[in-house]
Amino acid sequence: MKTLIVIPAYNEEKNIEGVIENVKEVMPAAEILVVDDGSSDQTTLVSQKTKKATVVTLPYNLGIGGAVQTGFKYAQEHGYETVVRLDGDGQHLAKGIIKVIEPILKGEADLVIGSRFLGLDRPHSVLARRIGQKVIGLLLTIILRQKITDATSGFRGYNQPALNLLNKYYPSDYPEPEEIVFLKKNKFRIKEVAVLMREREAGNSSLTAIKSVYYGVKVALSIFISILRSPILKR
Repeated sequence: MKTLIVIPAYNEEKNIEGVIENVKEVMPAAEILVVDDGSSDQTTLVSQKTKKATVVTLPYNLGIGGAVQTGFKYAQEHGYETVVRLDGDGQHLAKGIIKVIEPILKGEADLVIGSRFLGLDRPHSVLARRIGQKVIGLLLTIILRQKITDATSGFRGYNQPALNLLNKYYPSDYPEPEEIVFLKKNKFRIKEVAVLMREREAGNSSLTAIKSVYYGVKVALSIFISILRSPILKR
């Protein structure tokens, strides 16, 4: 299958080259698309200098939802059958791509989530953020009647049917957990696989302890709203 690796990035000039190089080591034949989400630094220039990735630079910051959907639209327009997305901060180990894409290639899932909580790795994040992640996962597990351990993971794989739907209806506010609800309601198969993470080598996460609590509350509300929406597809 024709595969595209989508890397949304915002102000990741110090990390993006390493991410691109690591992906190419693991998936030398795969095409890489970096979506620079209106960065104020040299993310685009550094990505272009590697000569190993196509770069789309958004004129202003759309947020993670807009950046990821840009990657999906590019994939659809260029005939890619599968997409793997991973963050541009270097925390996702590229070797996990194989595990994320395998269930899709085998026809076992439409969306595959790379979970930090299924393996032995201990994610590097503040306590409040880890608690929020666990609560969101538990909430989705109860509502969807399927165990979800890492609802906010940005390491994911998609097959073509999932891409076709998400190109038209992609959540913008809290896309990772809302995406799970949206696809599940539309009868898509979701699977998690264990992946490892590492600390970002440069830069800082935008989520502090206080922001993590606030984020968790808003995500929970968005999940309940998503549940109330009617399915798009009749399957």
